[in-house]
Amino acid sequence: MSEKAGPLTRRDFVRGGMGAVAGLSILPAARGELPPRPARSARVVLVRDEKVLDDSYVVDRTVLAGMVDETVKRVTGQPSAQRAWLSLVRPTEIIGLVPTPHLNPTHDELVEIVRESLERAGVPSENIRKAQGGPSKAVACHALISLPALKAHWLTGMGTVLKNYIAYSGNPSAYHGEDNVKLGEIWNLPSVKGKTRLVLVDALRPLCDKGPQPDPRYLWRYGGLLAGRDPVAVETVALRIITNKRDALRGGPWPLSPPPLCVAAADEVYGLGTSRWEEITVDRVGWEKEVLL
Repeated sequence: MSEKAGPLTRRDFVRGGMGAVAGLSILPAARGELPPRPARSARVVLVRDEKVLDDSYVVDRTVLAGMVDETVKRVTGQPSAQRAWLSLVRPTEIIGLVPTPHLNPTHDELVEIVRESLERAGVPSENIRKAQGGPSKAVACHALISLPALKAHWLTGMGTVLKNYIAYSGNPSAYHGEDNVKLGEIWNLPSVKGKTRLVLVDALRPLCDKGPQPDPRYLWRYGGLLAGRDPVAVETVALRIITNKRDALRGGPWPLSPPPLCVAAADEVYGLGTSRWEEITVDRVGWEKEVLL
């Protein structure tokens, strides 16, 4: 592995938009206000296929369906997609699918394929619903499957895993700018905590620079699905891909602004998972060109 693939530190998160000391001081753990946390470990699955998008970026549903099956089997260690889904959810539960609605939204084909796969596993169609929206959407569900798209975001730095539940807060603007550091608290709200059974990131055609409208110059064909059960570990891998793509485009460091302080804080302050690269195993399968890890 190249030197660039070393641990992502909080210094990396703040290296462009603010001084390292100022950035680190935002996190209570850095100020000595939290005890050192115990070691954690997480596994993140990356499945890629160069044929999932054609030259016009149209999704091949057959290829994508195969990728979804492979992804959930690898995340769960089950021999079939049916058994994989049933190890994550129960047919009697109300299952909320949470795609990204704006700024390079989650592909509709991915949401539809996940729904169809759940139905084939034995989950009644009436128990599967779209759950993106305000706080009541989370309250109504027993289980959530987060389906964010891989992207940078002009208000929060990263707009992928942690930001995907921002509407559940009832006050999204409270998490913009450097206040993105608090995004992890949403995942600990009573209506949300413990409900996320799978994070499945749409990395088919990511966006590596913010907005508010997607700039075609910063969309690229990646042809991937990124998944795991630890949301912070999945976000950490997502951040690595975005960071490495940005640096490659500029030929040098091109830090996100605002800095995505939420990633380290989700680990050290909110205890949602690990953001430490040395604690994350990435299970890669498929297309290796420009994997950016």
